[in-house]
Amino acid sequence: MDALIIAAGMGSRLRAVSESKPLAPVLGLPLIEISVRQAARAGARRAVVVTGYRAQAIELALPAIARRVGIPVVPQRIENWLLPNGYSVVAGASVIEGDYLLLMADHIFSDSILRGLVAQGAPENGVTLATDRRTNGPLIDPEDATWVDLDDKGLIRTIGKDIASFCAVDCGAFLATPALSAAIIGAIADGRPGSLSDGMQRLADQGRAASMDIGNSWWIDVDDPRAHALAQAEVAMHLPHLLDPVPSEERLAG
Repeated sequence: MDALIIAAGMGSRLRAVSESKPLAPVLGLPLIEISVRQAARAGARRAVVVTGYRAQAIELALPAIARRVGIPVVPQRIENWLLPNGYSVVAGASVIEGDYLLLMADHIFSDSILRGLVAQGAPENGVTLATDRRTNGPLIDPEDATWVDLDDKGLIRTIGKDIASFCAVDCGAFLATPALSAAIIGAIADGRPGSLSDGMQRLADQGRAASMDIGNSWWIDVDDPRAHALAQAEVAMHLPHLLDPVPSEERLAG
């Protein structure tokens, strides 16, 4: 299984920390390396990184990250990085066969979240999204969060930043099938802007967007200086093995 990591946006809210959000350090590791390490620990054999803003700087960092983590890390550049993030998903998915672990480069997760996604994902679902019902949690930024409303079977009814009713927040980690890219393309053809949420809503309308409740597991979206400071303070506690080499059996588990 491959991992697809989205790292194309400008990340203007974290500019005080780093000119490039994916290269912003947390405990001495750039966020993009943390994403690759997490993907490898979840069993990914290869990581595809979609670049855009300051693409060259990110791409120059990837070979050393690949050597340290022990899996291939392949850049896939999108020229117009101002487009909605669904375009990045489509670009990255175009070089991946089969299902893949989809991550945002500015999110950090407990190992249990990504391993749980890999274990839970089912072929009949177009996508499975990690969701958190702690919508008022101290690590949640309500101004930037993507909200999710679920039915009693855990299927997604609606998803978006401005939906009227919700019971969970999108954690930024997905187990995706090729249907997700097709759904984004379909949403664009229908006149939608082309965000990842547009594709997710299209699958939700088909009853093909599942969720995985993360329970009490830890995660954070490192989107601004406040969140960066929280990550610096908490990552070592929640991910004590993050700086360790990724065991070969974990790299090959996918």
